[in-house]
Amino acid sequence: MEEHISPITLFVNHYFGSAALAILQALHIQPKKPDLPIPQHIVMGFLVLLLVTVFVLILRLRLSVEKPGAMQQIAELLITNPMRLGIRDILDESAGHHARSYIYLIGTISIFILFSNLFSLFPWFDAPTGNVTVPLACASIIFLYFNWQGIRHLGPVHYAKQFAAGTEWWIAWLIFPVELISTLARLLSLTVRLYANIFASDMIYTLFLGLLAQVFVTVYERSAVAGLIVGVFPALIPLLFIALHLLVAFVQTIIFTVLPASYLGLATAEDH
Repeated sequence: MEEHISPITLFVNHYFGSAALAILQALHIQPKKPDLPIPQHIVMGFLVLLLVTVFVLILRLRLSVEKPGAMQQIAELLITNPMRLGIRDILDESAGHHARSYIYLIGTISIFILFSNLFSLFPWFDAPTGNVTVPLACASIIFLYFNWQGIRHLGPVHYAKQFAAGTEWWIAWLIFPVELISTLARLLSLTVRLYANIFASDMIYTLFLGLLAQVFVTVYERSAVAGLIVGVFPALIPLLFIALHLLVAFVQTIIFTVLPASYLGLATAEDH
């Protein structure tokens, strides 16, 4: 499916594209689209970072113990909530004894993914996580982080022994490569799960909206009254897909928090 280029992406490339192209050429990197050297997912990802940063700065100025505002309450629900689906709740459940120390990195990535997933709900915006390189980057950070935490807490030798799953030496040489491949597969699993779901959600919304609009035009050409009646569906049915996309966005954010928390818990566990 051909990528729809947002006016925001065109605007950024108009003013900063030449500088980006010069930097890429200096690094001997040939962009896929020379007329669009700054890809759309890069532009949207930067906008997510900018939006979240502004949100946090405003929130910091409005923090109050006695009278928390709506923005503070939303932020607190992202951290902890009665359903135990907040970032801190998930880490406490799955990440082991050192769970609270992981909240800065895991929380940052989770919030970035949530805002990225929701971006495509707004005109002129596109979900950065709908491009495979963004989920891959997030998954790579998680992969390096939980392995580093395992080495940091257990030491290189003890952490490497985990890949033998506690078996005797005569069977460990068979178990070790299986466990190693299983650990490497986590990188692929995190990437594909997030990318496929967000890409599919966006594509379904776009296809059905286009299909319904085409039906409206066809019916309207034959009968204006019938066209107006049928036109109700292109106006209402997308609301169902918006609700579906909201569900997918939140569920995928939760999954991308639960799985890294579990990986951290497994990597830093002293006994298996």
